[in-house]
This record gives sequence, C-alpha cells and structure tokens, in this order.
Amino acid sequence: MDETILTDLVSKQMPYGKYKGRILRDLPEPYLVWYKSKGFPTGRLGMLLATLYEIKLNGLEYLLDGIDRNKLSKL
Repeated sequence: MDETILTDLVSKQMPYGKYKGRILRDLPEPYLVWYKSKGFPTGRLGMLLATLYEIKLNGLEYLLDGIDRNKLSKL
C-alpha cells in the first residue's frame, strides 16, 4: 500500500464544492455516501475519497489519528 494515501487524507484539502478547503479526513460521512452513489471523481482525488469512504464505513478513522501526530511532523 502507498503510505502517501493516508498522509494525503490527513493533509490535503477538498479542492471544490460545499466542503472546499476542508481537510479530506474531516469530510462528513453522508457526503462520502453521496459521492459513492453519484460516482467518485476520476484521478487521485476520487481514489482518496473512495478510500476515505471505506475507512469511515468500517469505523477505522482511528487509523488516521496516529498519522496526524507522527507522519506529518516528519514532513
């Protein structure tokens, strides 16, 4: 697995729409569910949103907590 996926989820911002400027990990689950039904965008953003959807769907948000503290301080 590409570890930059997880660091991007806790550091990159949503580039457009209702939640423009919000860190991806902070997007509400209903928004991700809406994207799932509509179709995720193409490219890296779509892959990140789909990954975040799966993380939230399965209650695995805690996996991102350690990345906030540990990985980003090294960047």
